[in-house]
Amino acid sequence: MQSGWRMGSVFGIPLFIDPSLFLILILIAFPRGIVWQQQYPAWGGSIAYAAGVAMAILLFTSVLLHELGHSLVARSQGIKVNSITLFIFGGVASIDQESKTPGQAFQVAIAGPAVSFFLFCLLSAVAYFLPGTFRPPSGTPAHVLAHDLAVLNLVLATFNLLPGLPLDGGQIVKALVWKLTGSRFKGVHWAARAGKILGWIAITFGAIELFIGRNFSGLWILLLGLFGLRNASSYDQATALQETLLTIKAGDAMTREFRVVDANITLRQFADDYLLNTIAPPALYAASNGRYRGLVTPEDLQQIERSQWEVKTVLDITHPLTEVSSVEEATSLVDVISFLEQNQLRRITVLSPAGAVSGVIDRGDVVQAIAQKMNLPVSLDIIRRIKEEGAYPPGFNVVALAQSAKEAGQN
Repeated sequence: MQSGWRMGSVFGIPLFIDPSLFLILILIAFPRGIVWQQQYPAWGGSIAYAAGVAMAILLFTSVLLHELGHSLVARSQGIKVNSITLFIFGGVASIDQESKTPGQAFQVAIAGPAVSFFLFCLLSAVAYFLPGTFRPPSGTPAHVLAHDLAVLNLVLATFNLLPGLPLDGGQIVKALVWKLTGSRFKGVHWAARAGKILGWIAITFGAIELFIGRNFSGLWILLLGLFGLRNASSYDQATALQETLLTIKAGDAMTREFRVVDANITLRQFADDYLLNTIAPPALYAASNGRYRGLVTPEDLQQIERSQWEVKTVLDITHPLTEVSSVEEATSLVDVISFLEQNQLRRITVLSPAGAVSGVIDRGDVVQAIAQKMNLPVSLDIIRRIKEEGAYPPGFNVVALAQSAKEAGQN
């Protein structure tokens, strides 16, 4: 679910404002107003603070244009852009999928800094041609705004080109390593490691500034470092999960949580033996003469008049295996995940090479297989809840990650 407040659309892309943005607006507007009131006494307090508010709004307009640069280039590659969100640390564009080639990924990554650098050049030219000067104490508000905003856009472009995720420079590193190695996964891992290093450097420097230098700006640097470290780690973990998804097969994830029913028993006996005392029966398969006949769906029993339950057999309501949604043991888990979602199934049948039922897979089995492969601490209670609800835990965006992993594996 998208967080923040919807503020309309830009080029058809929904724009959201995170509540944290208003904190940084205050942190920019009021300090600027205080400084400018001191530097340019001729302005007076009202103009100085109004200019501070204007600077804050123009700065985040610059951030919006930066994100639009990424978004419009991505859209030109046929990638859907879901939204742009502005928040305390800048902005983020939410896109549906990765670029298909390292060259296209580089184009998307460089587009944002290119927009910021263009704004620096444009605003510098405006400041140059405007009458007056930005130098205290005789600067004019328009001149000072143009000059300072130009400098901030240069800082924005330069900062974002630092070579580590989640910054644009990290995306560029990812694209370059992807190009050199042929692996998008390696590109992400290298860029994420660089991002973690940058994060720790920022945390260390910020802490020194804050606690030793008694400089309050160190807190901002420290928070930026924590934000970068957390996001770089998230990129690394998500990529490790994608790699894992490509190595797990349906045969590795399936369970034998199903029961085999004699296809020749009456529907009455079937109801008494398998349904009456079970709240949520497992998958049921009919068999006779040593062969699986198909899937038995209890709901189909309701379509048969009760007067016929003593006459008709389970075979009469059995769906042949050829008509049942199924995968083979060798099917990749990413395909299993996609199949479950596309067909809105609670579980899927796994068939052996000989065409017999080997097992079943539901969303709980998917999570359990991933947890075992990656040594993640997922309790049996959570697995049981997923099986009962037929849904992944909130925030566990395995469907999108599986789709991205599949695309990466094909490139």
